[in-house]
Amino acid sequence: MPTPPQKKRTRRKNHYFTSDHEEAIVRYARSSCQRERTELYVEYIQPAFNEMVDKIVFTYKFTNLPNCDSLREECKIWLMTILDKYDPNKGSKAFSYFSVITKNWFIHKVKKNTQKSVREVCYEEINKNTNNTKLVTHNPYFSEREKREFWKFLWEEIGKWEQEKLKENEKKVIEAVKILLSESESIEIFNKKAIYLYLREITGLNTKQVINSLNKLRSRYRVFRKKWNEGDV
Repeated sequence: MPTPPQKKRTRRKNHYFTSDHEEAIVRYARSSCQRERTELYVEYIQPAFNEMVDKIVFTYKFTNLPNCDSLREECKIWLMTILDKYDPNKGSKAFSYFSVITKNWFIHKVKKNTQKSVREVCYEEINKNTNNTKLVTHNPYFSEREKREFWKFLWEEIGKWEQEKLKENEKKVIEAVKILLSESESIEIFNKKAIYLYLREITGLNTKQVINSLNKLRSRYRVFRKKWNEGDV
């Protein structure tokens, strides 16, 4: 008799971020009881974050970063500090929200490390090539002054936009842009997606609504930039 075909054994995935963990983060976000929050964090959220960070580090090859182990621990602590920023009412799943933020956090570290490496290589090359050659130094005063004036006039220009007849979504996006500009030193912007994420969080709008309003702001900005470059501002 022919032997029956063997059934392939399906490999079970390690679901470390289950619906229980998702629900725990939602409960954490909606709770004002510190004791309940602590219990949820210790029992559900922290183990899920630990696994998530480790998976992302190995999946996207962030293991090449110097002091990778220290950075992993730093990221896990940082995720705990931004738990309050997650709003379940905005439709984003906790896993998607925090995994994107984690990946962007490490991308930012990669960029910083790359910039540092480039600076160190350039410095070594300068030392090799200069010898007795005198280095020409440039006074940064004028470039810094131009930069300050540009932001000053741009801020005034944004104030003029607010006085125009705007739709409600456009008002929200302008206000969010002002927040990002005023807090630029304290907010870590990783890439274009991170900016959209911040704008969505601040305005409560979805991505399409944010983009539509931003496109109108871009048109105004292009006009301002052209005037600036031509000396008409």
